Amino acid sequence: MEYISTRGGGEPKSFEDVILTGLAPDGGLYVPRSLPQFSHEEIASWSGLSYQQLALKVITPFVDGAISESDLEQLIEKSYVDFRHQDIAPLVKTGDNEWILELFHGPTLAFKDFALQFLGNLLDYTLGKRQQKVVIMGATSGDTGSAAIEGCRRCENIDIFILHPYQRVSDVQRRQMTTVQADNIHNIALHGNFDDCQNMVKASFSDQSFLPDSRQLVAVNSINWARIMAQIVYYFWASLRLGGPDQAVSFSVPTGNFGDIFAGYLAHKMGLPIKQLVIATNQNDILHRCISDNDHTTRPLEQSLAPSMDIMISSNFERLLFDLYNHDGAVIAQLMNDAKAGSMQLSNSALDRARELFTSFRCDDSGMIDLIRTTNRDIDYLLDPHTAIGLAAARACREDTNTPMVTLATAHPAKFPEAVKKAGYPRDPDLPNHMADLFDRKEHFTVLDNVQSEVQHFIAENILS
Repeated sequence: MEYISTRGGGEPKSFEDVILTGLAPDGGLYVPRSLPQFSHEEIASWSGLSYQQLALKVITPFVDGAISESDLEQLIEKSYVDFRHQDIAPLVKTGDNEWILELFHGPTLAFKDFALQFLGNLLDYTLGKRQQKVVIMGATSGDTGSAAIEGCRRCENIDIFILHPYQRVSDVQRRQMTTVQADNIHNIALHGNFDDCQNMVKASFSDQSFLPDSRQLVAVNSINWARIMAQIVYYFWASLRLGGPDQAVSFSVPTGNFGDIFAGYLAHKMGLPIKQLVIATNQNDILHRCISDNDHTTRPLEQSLAPSMDIMISSNFERLLFDLYNHDGAVIAQLMNDAKAGSMQLSNSALDRARELFTSFRCDDSGMIDLIRTTNRDIDYLLDPHTAIGLAAARACREDTNTPMVTLATAHPAKFPEAVKKAGYPRDPDLPNHMADLFDRKEHFTVLDNVQSEVQHFIAENILS
């Protein structure tokens, strides 16, 4: 399978090259030239598979011979061995044909574990085969960083540098990153917001001259294709447990960088019957404004109680636009320039195509807190703030009660005690046993200004030989 840039430049790349490249040379993101297609009958035949077996079926066509089936099977098995629920991604009923897909049973209590445990093992396998060492540089709004560190910290061929916005992630999120002790792990707290961190990473990928000659940057953010690929699996998993493919299913997804919901879009394109994909945003609602009013105007970020969604530049939206504009890279390059300048407008035809599947909703802190409170009171289920926003969107946008509606629960409520306590919960939610001593562990991180040269100098000085 060949992978091409969303902006039309450069030569197609192989799967291995793509996972080790990050951004394309023209600044675009890599996508498959064509998607694998699964028939109704083939999807139905997977209904009895374990999560790991299903992942092998979904991922194999994207790898296309770069990894043997037996090696890929071992990588997948290894990636989910530390998940604490036997179903890996259990479904919990919360209402009439309404479900929560719990994606927080991995080692760092967030959906990012599904992709980053796999990506860490995939990188270790590929780098070992190539006898190559790389530098991971990533930006996090809270969850990607800890999942990347957990997934990659045992890899001898990787130095990890994770940027998070200083004092703009929860204490649990920060400590999950900064208390991991290893010589190859470096946490940078950047004065700024998540978009500043993400822009720093993108700029560094565009010009890697600050690195030693023998090293290159590798992405762990959802610009890395392997992240998206691994997340496609749980859409098939949830659907098959709720009557799919004979029954269409709808999904509501708390959305920041657009990678998680884009994986659902790909599942639909690959043959999975999905009726609706609901884009759930907090008050940083650029994607909701874009889908509902064709208003993709950048506004100042507001710090919220759902910090993983405090994002104004959703990188993976470019991948969707590439499809909506029939793979016209020149048009996408111009749209991205418009977005960078502060305002982008979609064509009527592109917007109409998006609205065939996507709906959107905005839920601010007040609405989110209220839903956490009422859900805990009514059904004794504690939501994290991001999942609460997803559930609010699911209920607001749902087209009919005959179609199962699944909200993706993207994080464990213990990661966001401030929001949970504001909703009236009497104490900090308990952390799982493997994290019970998190607040007793020593932290290590470096605070840096939002200056590209300063950050790059820090990275260059701290790469292990």
